[in-house]
Amino acid sequence: MKRLELLAPAGDLARLKTAVHFGADAVYIGGKKFSLRSRASNFDISDIEAGVKYAHQHQAKLYVTVNMIPHQEDLEGLREYLTALDQIGVDAVIVASLYIARVARQVSSRMEVHLSTQQSSANIETLNFYKSLGIDRVVLARECSLEDIKQISSGQSLPIEVFIHGGMCVNVSGRCTLSNYMTLRDANRGGCAQSCRWKYFLMDENDQPLHDPDTLFSMSSKDLNATHVLSDLIRIGVSSLKIEGRMKSEYYLATVVGAYRRLIDDLLSGKSESESIDKCNRELAKAENRETFGGFFLNKPLADGHLYDKNGTGITQEFLATVVSYDEYSQWATIEVRNHFSKGWNCEVFGPNTDHIQFTITDMINSDNEPTERVFKPMEIVKIRIPFTVMTDDFIRKVKA
Repeated sequence: MKRLELLAPAGDLARLKTAVHFGADAVYIGGKKFSLRSRASNFDISDIEAGVKYAHQHQAKLYVTVNMIPHQEDLEGLREYLTALDQIGVDAVIVASLYIARVARQVSSRMEVHLSTQQSSANIETLNFYKSLGIDRVVLARECSLEDIKQISSGQSLPIEVFIHGGMCVNVSGRCTLSNYMTLRDANRGGCAQSCRWKYFLMDENDQPLHDPDTLFSMSSKDLNATHVLSDLIRIGVSSLKIEGRMKSEYYLATVVGAYRRLIDDLLSGKSESESIDKCNRELAKAENRETFGGFFLNKPLADGHLYDKNGTGITQEFLATVVSYDEYSQWATIEVRNHFSKGWNCEVFGPNTDHIQFTITDMINSDNEPTERVFKPMEIVKIRIPFTVMTDDFIRKVKA
């Protein structure tokens, strides 16, 4: 099996660095212009340039989403923006509009043009057409089955990219207008209100409820988890495996990117597939806040792929802190707090080179250099004693009882 690209999202520069640190081969981000996910932090040109430099210093690539479906008034400044991305060394732009794709190709022969999943590409003939337009890679429709992907790959037309983890659209990817009608926020211009995840009263023609009034209806999809077909995707020859989530936290990225990095490396090195998948899924469960399913890879999902009676979203509070520095002689770790914790808590440290080691908090010193029993201020710099070596930027999380 050949090594292939693990592609991770990032909503700001700190999360970009986390994704690279935990094993992403490439990171995709959104700029302040022409990008979906308008509620993500997103990058201005100076931040994108800093991201390019950081990624390239760590042998990773940086892609920028220019994936809105533009109306006439959205096009002003497009050519200048794409030229700026090319000049600062962006490796590729991800586009949904064929017009934007053409302009990107006109301004640069170096910067690759990747076609977004919003184009719902699902057959060889479509890829051949996009190749004739100068497209360098196609992100396949999320609705493709494993057999579809195998047939497309066998055509050897263009490199293909496949989503393997994260949020799924309840409609055909990129074709939903619920948000437009309900909130006047255009989902395909960066304003999706995620109306499918709202809770609704369902009534019949006589205004009588069609469900338990205590359990409101939603039409939300479960999140995608492709661990069970990852080895198939590798064998098929997929070029890039993509994680969704430009609005996700740094803890989520560290956990999910790290888990998939280990799984890919384990599969490529010939380790037990079942054991590697089980290990990966145990790790992924520590970051999930929604139920997951296998997507369209093996069959068309029925009711088991949707959260019809619940939104399914929760808040993960396992993430406690990141490591700033460590003194091996005294065993004091300087850390940056993210959630409250107390002496006596059982915790776990993990990182790219720190393999999930557990310990109990016995001693803590707060930012006033005083012993304390509890910390609770986000971003406070404190010290705790950890009886083994940890690395800068490692993550600390609580261990469930």
